[in-house]
Amino acid sequence: MTKAAKKAPSRVRYEQAHPTVSCRVPKEVYDRLRLVTKTEDKSFTDILKIGLGIIEVKAGEEGKIREKAYIDGYREGYAEAERLYKITYPCSVCGKTIELTSTNAKQVASGYMQEHGWGHRACHERRG
Repeated sequence: MTKAAKKAPSRVRYEQAHPTVSCRVPKEVYDRLRLVTKTEDKSFTDILKIGLGIIEVKAGEEGKIREKAYIDGYREGYAEAERLYKITYPCSVCGKTIELTSTNAKQVASGYMQEHGWGHRACHERRG
């Protein structure tokens, strides 16, 4: 039987001040931990401290990113919906674009289309 090597007093003090923590986790959790350590440049200790609330995560930064993504997505969706569904026509005097926005203008346009036989192509083809 061999005798264990004697530890230096400084090593003993360090180990007492910094005890080892060990636990088993599912492979998926381990893989996520490894990914976070690489992408966020954090150690396992940092991640543990974040979980305990000892140090703050970049939650504010993540929130800003999510908010920007939401706003960008909303703007893109709104622009696409406008492109597809907004009804405009040129002014008969100046030629500038006028949007149908009021309920009254939409009702007038709807009445005009009905009076002049506007309808689905398929409906006209069936009737034809």
